Amino acid sequence: MNFPILSSLILLPTVGALFLFFTKDKDGNNLTAKYVSLFTSIANFLISIYLWFSFDQTTSSFQFIEERTWIEGFINYKLGVDGISILFIILTAFITPLCIISVNNSIKIRLRDFLIAILIMESFMIGVFCALDLVVFYLFFEAGLIPMFLIIGIWGGPKRVYSAFKFFLYTLLGSVLMLVAIISIYWISGTTDVIKLYDLGIDAKYQNLLWLAFFSSFAVKTPMWPVHTWLPDAHVEAPTAGSVLLAAILLKMAGYGFIRFSLGLFPVASEVFTPLIYTLSVIAIIVTSLIALMQVDMKKLIAYSSVAHMGFVTLGIFTIQQQGIEGSIIQMISHGLVSAALFLCVGVVYDRMHSRLIGSYGGIVTIIPKYSILFMLFTLAALGLPGTSGFIGEFLILMAVFKDNFLVAVIASLGVILGAAYMLWLYKRVVFGKLINSDLKKMVDLDRSEYFILTCLAIPTLFFGFYPDPLINTMEVSVNNLIDMYNLNLIKK
Repeated sequence: MNFPILSSLILLPTVGALFLFFTKDKDGNNLTAKYVSLFTSIANFLISIYLWFSFDQTTSSFQFIEERTWIEGFINYKLGVDGISILFIILTAFITPLCIISVNNSIKIRLRDFLIAILIMESFMIGVFCALDLVVFYLFFEAGLIPMFLIIGIWGGPKRVYSAFKFFLYTLLGSVLMLVAIISIYWISGTTDVIKLYDLGIDAKYQNLLWLAFFSSFAVKTPMWPVHTWLPDAHVEAPTAGSVLLAAILLKMAGYGFIRFSLGLFPVASEVFTPLIYTLSVIAIIVTSLIALMQVDMKKLIAYSSVAHMGFVTLGIFTIQQQGIEGSIIQMISHGLVSAALFLCVGVVYDRMHSRLIGSYGGIVTIIPKYSILFMLFTLAALGLPGTSGFIGEFLILMAVFKDNFLVAVIASLGVILGAAYMLWLYKRVVFGKLINSDLKKMVDLDRSEYFILTCLAIPTLFFGFYPDPLINTMEVSVNNLIDMYNLNLIKK
């Protein structure tokens, strides 16, 4: 295929953003901005679906490769996808139009500017999953900070400036060492081309330091304990669409980085530091689950649950087993769908009552039944109920961890119990109980756009819960190749 489909996926949202930047609605109702941004994001999603259907699942080679010389002798603009990265591209392209639809009720000022930030953000996120050059990956990885910083800082809550700067500084400082590591890799190997580096391998004597440098960035972005404290603040202050993008996509960029680079480039170091990952992951699962139980703010509770869920992801990745890595990828896809839905559910009641406090609600099941049913579905998916996508990922991860380290698996399994506790406790207090707050009687059920968005998220959550084969078939060959390459490089070193 000669058509640059990956560059199109990256550039189309930016083209839409530039169009919005240079045009204005004469009547000031932002209709042009809404329609252009929605059309652009839907077109990008359709292209990503075409990419998936055109993808050859029988080979582990990178496909749809595009390569152009950028800086002669140093950096090539190189893109490509395999069975791992293509799933995250589709997730990004799927979530973005839903975010754009959701802004109708939540963004009251500078809507056009907000939509521009969302579209640019989409370009950068897709670029991360397509990049096959370390410098290009780093640029996309860090560029995503800018629109998210603006989304939190301009359209966020009362403490938006503090949260925006905390988010920016944590993630930027964590990535400085990764930049140094990328420069070091070029000095050691003479290239930043990911495919060439896979073939060449990196000298074992450098791997530990390089692994730690990449880890410093990915651990913050995941986020892992104890560098997770920026996430609850960012979620609480971000507008609903910002929280959706942050939870559904941005956290997955680091999980993808662990798979693509920590395992792919530094197998010797990954073997050395696996006990560290296990320890931090288990602490994250247990500690943040206990913290979630004590929260009074719905958004903050869901934010802490995200840290716990990503703890399962890092556990699964570093089992270096097919079930563990595939389970981690499915868990990330599932969490992208479910966390997006949960934050949208919080946004629905916040738009009506202007409160995220759990104590402000209770007994709303008879007032807004459609909302209550869909909220229940996503609550059950978040705690990993069989029949939902959340179960498949957690089950595969725990199976792999039990094979690798029985004690770690037993402790991590407690996180499943705690997850059920805080999610069901949240649902009970918000939806059931007595209707004490008389203002809740004025609430109206889901409107058409809200119902459409939540239904769009519910369908894949249930579909992949009962039939995960499309995900597994897409990634299986690439995951097997990654593990074979990992084991081969360990033998060489």
